[in-house]
Amino acid sequence: MGIKSFLSKPFAKITINKEQKWIKKPIETQENMLQLLISEAKNTVFGKDHDFENIKTYEDFKERVPVRDYEGLKPYVEQIIAGKQDVLWKGKPLYFAKTSGTTSGAKYIPISKESMPAHIKSAKNALLSYINETKKAGFVNGKMIFLQGSPVLEKKEDIDLGRLSGIVAHYVPKYLQTNRMPSYETNCIEDWETKVDKIVDETINENMTLISGIPAWVQMYFEKLVEKSGGKKIKEIFPNFSLFVYGGVNFKPYEKRFEELIGKKIDSVELYPASEGFIAYQDSQHAEGMLLELNSGIFYEFIPAEEFFEENPTRISLKDVELGVNYAIILSNTAGLWGYNIGDTVKFVSKDPYRIIVSGRIKHYTSAFGEHVIAEEVERAMNEACEKFDAQITEFTVAPQVNPINNELPHHEWFIEFQQEPKDLNSFSEFIDKRMQEQNVYYFDLIKGSVLQPLKITTIQKEGFLNFMKNRGKLGGQNKIPRLSNDRKIADELADFISS
Repeated sequence: MGIKSFLSKPFAKITINKEQKWIKKPIETQENMLQLLISEAKNTVFGKDHDFENIKTYEDFKERVPVRDYEGLKPYVEQIIAGKQDVLWKGKPLYFAKTSGTTSGAKYIPISKESMPAHIKSAKNALLSYINETKKAGFVNGKMIFLQGSPVLEKKEDIDLGRLSGIVAHYVPKYLQTNRMPSYETNCIEDWETKVDKIVDETINENMTLISGIPAWVQMYFEKLVEKSGGKKIKEIFPNFSLFVYGGVNFKPYEKRFEELIGKKIDSVELYPASEGFIAYQDSQHAEGMLLELNSGIFYEFIPAEEFFEENPTRISLKDVELGVNYAIILSNTAGLWGYNIGDTVKFVSKDPYRIIVSGRIKHYTSAFGEHVIAEEVERAMNEACEKFDAQITEFTVAPQVNPINNELPHHEWFIEFQQEPKDLNSFSEFIDKRMQEQNVYYFDLIKGSVLQPLKITTIQKEGFLNFMKNRGKLGGQNKIPRLSNDRKIADELADFISS
C-alpha cells in the first residue's frame, strides 16, 4: 500500500464527517446561504437595482429578483467587461467561463474568488466519499487522466477567459500533480482527434488508475487504445485501472460498450459540475442519485418543468420540493448569478439527504405534437431495449418528423449509431415505442388516437456522430449530443451520416 492511499483513508473519514454538519441541517444551511449572498452583494449594482437592503426572507427575494437566463443577465456582464467593479458580485470576477449560447452566441459566466474553491472542493469530496465508503484508495497511487478542454486562457478585457474544465486544470492539488496525465503541452492541443492520439501515446505504457471525462470522449480514447495495442482490453493495458469519473450525460447508454472495451465492470463516480457552480456529486455506490451541494456558495430554487413556460410558474426553495417531480433548477451564487436558469432539469430521489438525478434540459425536449417527451424517458427506453436485445449504441438523438413523405402519419425519428445492432431491428423499435407509451401518457394518447404513428429508427453510419460534431466544430471537451430536439435542425444535419 502506497503512502498516499494509506493517508487518504483517515483524511477521507475526517472530511466526510465534517460535511455531515450541513448534510444534517439542509434547510437551515440553505436559508443561511441566501442571507449570506444577499448580505455580501447588497452594495453591488445588481443588489441596489433589486433592493437587496430590504430582502429579509425568501418571499422578499422572489418578489424582487425574477428568474433570468443569460439574456437577462447580459447587460450586467457587459458592464463588467467594460471595466466596472461591484456589478453582480463584489469586486471583479477572477474568470469568465466561456460556454456556448443559443440566442446569445458565446456566454461569459463569472467565476469569483469565492466561487472558484467550490469547484475544487466538490470534486475532491466526491473522491473522498468513494474512499470513505468503499475503503478503496489504491487509485491515488497511480496515474490519473482528466479528458478536458485546453487550459490555455484568453483575456476578456483584463479578465481571464476559458472553458470551465480548462480553468479548473490550473487548480489540481499539488499532491496530485505528479500523478496527473496528460502533459500540459498535450492538454493544450486544440484539435480533439490530434489531442486524443497524443494522449494515447503518452498513457498507453503508464500505470493508469483513474480516468475521468464525458463518456463519449472517454469511449473514443479507449477505442484508440485498443486499436494501438493490437486488440488488448483496457484491463490488460491498465491492470490497475479501478475508477471511472464522469459527468455531463447519463452513463447508462454507454455502460455495456465500456464493459466490453475494459473487459470487466468497474466502479464509477458521477459528478454534476457546471460553469455556474458545482451542483452535486455521487456520494454513495449504493444509493441512487447525487448529493446536492447545499453549502458551496449556491442557493437553489426549483420550478416544476411542466409549468416553466407559463406566465407565473410555481417557484419554490428546497424545503418544498417533492420526490419524483421534474424541476427546472434555478440558482444564485457567490459569483453574482441571481435567480439564474442554467437550463437543466432534475428530480429528487431522496430528501434524507437531498439527492438528485439530472433528467434533461428544459429546452431539450420533443413536444411538436403536445407530448413533451423528456431525456429521462428516451434514455430509459433505450437502456432497457439495449439490455433486452443485446444491442450496443455509440450515440443517439430524437427529433419529430412532422411532414413525412407519402402522406404517412407524423412520428418521432430516432437517429441511432449502433456499436452492435440488434438482430431484429423492428422488434427493437417496437419495444422502445411501447416503453415510451408506458412512460408518457400524452405520447400514448397520440399513438392510440392515430395522431402519431410509432417511432421510426434511422441508423447512423459508424463514427457518424463523431463526424457530425467535427463538422459543427464541437468535437471533444465538454460538448455533448442533445438527446432531444423539438425541430429538425440536428436531424437535417445528420442526413449526410445516415447508413446506406
